[in-house]
Parts: sequence; C-alpha cells; structure tokens
Amino acid sequence: MSGGGPISQDWEPVVIRKKAPNAAAKKDEKAVNAARRSATAGTNKAASSSTSLNTRKLDEETENLAHDRVPTELKKAIMQGRTDKKLTQSQLAQLINEKPQIIQEYESGKAIPNQQIIGKLERALGVKLRGKK
Repeated sequence: MSGGGPISQDWEPVVIRKKAPNAAAKKDEKAVNAARRSATAGTNKAASSSTSLNTRKLDEETENLAHDRVPTELKKAIMQGRTDKKLTQSQLAQLINEKPQIIQEYESGKAIPNQQIIGKLERALGVKLRGKK
C-alpha cells in the first residue's frame, strides 16, 4: 500500500424508514381480489380465464356450510342410558377410553357424530343408538 496521508472513513448514520400504507393497501378484500385478477389476466390468457371465473364465484359465495351435529334423539338416548347405569359423564368416558369432554359434547349436542364413538357408547351402555329401533 503506497500512498500518502492518513486514511479517514465517513461514518454517518443511515436511517431506513418503512413507508406508510397508501390508499391502495387499505382497500377491502373484494377490491384486492379484483386487482389480483386483473393483474394476472394479461400474462397467460389460457390459464387465467377459467381461474378468474372460479375466483369470482368464490368471492360471491355467501352460503355458510356447517358440520352435522348430534341429533336430539341421540343426546337424550345417551343421557338416559348413562343415568340408567348410574354413571357420571367421566365414568362413562373412562369406560369407552375417551375424554370426559367428548361425552359432554355428545350430550350437549355440540359434537360432530363419530360412528366409532357411538359404537363404543352402545356397547358400554347396552343401548342401541344407531339405526332403526
């Protein structure tokens, strides 16, 4: 290294700031989805034409889908069978190797019916819970 004089460095602080969100970032979900569709529409017409139709249908879909719940007859039959055998919910749960919460959900009607659990309940209670009586 040949050179004359002292070497000095410039150590000034550098400040990096994040931009505030602009008006486009604050739009609702439908506007954002529409913008995405229009941005991709020009790139590949064959792939995007059917996709945009499907996404539009999904955006406009308003039907609320829900899982089946335990019917009232099944709830009452489980409670009746359990009380006939003089069992608590936790004792019944222990008999069928399930958590007490499962029995609570079935008896309150919040559970999604599971045929395996219903079969275990039938065997433990000695009551027919499925099919025709």
